[in-house]
Amino acid sequence: MDYGELVQVYEALGATPAKLEKTQILAELFRRIPPHLLPIIPHLITGDIFPEQEMELGIGPGLLYNAVSFVTGVGKGEIEDIIREEGDTGRAVKRLFERRPQKTLYTETLTVERVHEIFTSIARSKGSGAQDRKIKYLAELFSSATPLEAMYLVRTVLSELRVGVAEGLLRDAIALAFEVDVKAVERAFMLTNDLGLVAKVARESGEEGLRRLTVTVGRPLRPMLAQAAPSLEEALKEGDEVAVEIKYDGARVQIHKKGKDVRIFSRRLEDVTEALPDVAGYALASIGAGEAIVDGEAVAVDPETKRPRPFQEILRRFRRKYDIQQTAQEIPFETHIFDILYKDGELLIDRPFRERRKMLEALLKEEKGRFMLAKQLVTGDIKEAERFYHDALSMGHEGVMVKNLDARYVIGSRVGYMYKVKPVAETLDLVIIGAIWGEGKRRGWLSSYYLGARDELGEFRYVGRVATGVTEEQLEEYTRLLKPLIEFQDGKEVRLMPEVVVEVGYQEIQRSPKYDSGFALRFPRLIRLRDDKSPAEADTIERVEELYRKQGASKKDG
Repeated sequence: MDYGELVQVYEALGATPAKLEKTQILAELFRRIPPHLLPIIPHLITGDIFPEQEMELGIGPGLLYNAVSFVTGVGKGEIEDIIREEGDTGRAVKRLFERRPQKTLYTETLTVERVHEIFTSIARSKGSGAQDRKIKYLAELFSSATPLEAMYLVRTVLSELRVGVAEGLLRDAIALAFEVDVKAVERAFMLTNDLGLVAKVARESGEEGLRRLTVTVGRPLRPMLAQAAPSLEEALKEGDEVAVEIKYDGARVQIHKKGKDVRIFSRRLEDVTEALPDVAGYALASIGAGEAIVDGEAVAVDPETKRPRPFQEILRRFRRKYDIQQTAQEIPFETHIFDILYKDGELLIDRPFRERRKMLEALLKEEKGRFMLAKQLVTGDIKEAERFYHDALSMGHEGVMVKNLDARYVIGSRVGYMYKVKPVAETLDLVIIGAIWGEGKRRGWLSSYYLGARDELGEFRYVGRVATGVTEEQLEEYTRLLKPLIEFQDGKEVRLMPEVVVEVGYQEIQRSPKYDSGFALRFPRLIRLRDDKSPAEADTIERVEELYRKQGASKKDG
């Protein structure tokens, strides 16, 4: 299939804001493409390229501009000037390619298969010389691309396709294309985390095939997430009796055991097993099953006080590639397991939580201070729950989780029957989409950050700018993280690839015509880096609006 044909689909999708029309366009595409492309096309449509747990391109703007410069003969300085003029990297590259003589630009017709093959080669390029190989592969792609194709190749590389297609719309399109129940598509995606696989099975085997799809030990699943409750009393309305558990200030881990092999996945579905050999060892010894998938939280603890250490210490462990054993001794982890999704061939997510907890208790051989069940109280008494809550806080934890004992585990959803209760005001997880170079003492650092929330189609909209709550050490860290993500600079301001998630506090949310989200944070402050979260997990504009309405209601109540 010619890549140009897919590009025309991108153009049609971008030209209409109507969800129904987008769904029809995608359904028609899925019906007509060759079967071997069905596992590939859905990922290219979202700009992800691969199922999210598999591979990443690892290409920032710098490498991209080197490849464009190589193909066009235009220096990086001029490329950045044109990007600044256009305000869009893809359009800027299209403009550069339109200046090229056709006879030197088009060497062969670019196909979808070739695009995916080269992207795969780029993602697999590791070690010495990897950057040069990636530039070579990109240059090969661009050499065969038309100006419009080059624009979308660039947008794909930068994860900014801008065609207004989110996962929900793709699920609807697969259901429409192959005349299957959208709920069957939803569940199949939930269990496999791979829309390409789901589309292929829907075409080949229909609903019956979709219903046969299940989890695979070793392939991570998106975690179930909790909603925030305004108070413990409100959370306890969930039932006559609820499970109250400590809300640990750690990092979510999903642990897969198959025989003697243990794999650990982060909340972002990254395989972090090599960085956490101690956790893997305790999991192997403690999980009494041939195959299992369990859900938990890894907490960094002070060896002397046994109190939780700052979240940044956890990130040090997760990022570590060298001196891993030494770092594990310096920053020991306690892992607290609170749910089970799968055991020895049986999918458990549809069982009520009370049953899953009993199975977990029978399954787990605890290693005190290292690998344990999450501490839990089953009660309907507010006074008992409050004592448990205050005990959790006194131990240095964030608060408590309140769970409905009859609830199932819904993969990848923020559910209405599991609540988090914390004493601090509600915060937002936002993506840094721009920054400003500092002056004076902050010179040389990106020190003021533009914040974005996701809209319903996955694009990021401005909600404010934060410059407080950051130490000099953190300024250095943030600059190191953000500098490779700079797409272009205009004066002291830079625009960034949307990759870094931060937790942000604020005094108030206001309506604002200044920002394209329609909202602005009043007196925002940066609390911490959320390296455990992907941009896809950042808070949405819908969530910002919900908090805006809640604060209005609380003012009226006051």
